[in-house]
Amino acid sequence: MTKEECYELGYIAKPIGLKGDVAIVLDVDFPEDYEDLESVLIEVDGALIPFVVAAVHFRGNKMSMKLAEITSIEQAEKLRSKKLYLPLTELPELEEGQYYLHQLVGYQIDDINLGNIGKVKLIYNLPAQDLLAVIYKGVEAMIPINNSIILAVNHETKSIKTNLPDGLLEVYAN
Repeated sequence: MTKEECYELGYIAKPIGLKGDVAIVLDVDFPEDYEDLESVLIEVDGALIPFVVAAVHFRGNKMSMKLAEITSIEQAEKLRSKKLYLPLTELPELEEGQYYLHQLVGYQIDDINLGNIGKVKLIYNLPAQDLLAVIYKGVEAMIPINNSIILAVNHETKSIKTNLPDGLLEVYAN
């Protein structure tokens, strides 16, 4: 399985205890959707390696996990900072009008005042706010992802309707 067929679940922060448990920092909106995990893919040296999940315990958006194959703190330490992935097919179903951020890459941005802005090149997941990156007049511009700016997402036409604040794109173009 390739990374393109997966989404990032989070990463291993550190070992917990002496028997190989690990602390996981999740990068998902609804951590409780993952309490019944049976396996995860961990990126090791550029390859996605499957691991069986023996147990999961939650603490907010963090979880502790016992991997069946990891039985010592030394083995767990080798997984520190490694990213965890799941197949895209395991993403929870969304309701009408909802979207996953990774879906927006390649979507056309059309502003109600400015018209065609360009295509989403990248998503920046920042602690304060997620941003859409688009090439506008030859430079990368950042568009905040929030309900007052993103009015609608159409998966059929792969387009995003926005209402950008006055002057936002000019900051980047000048």
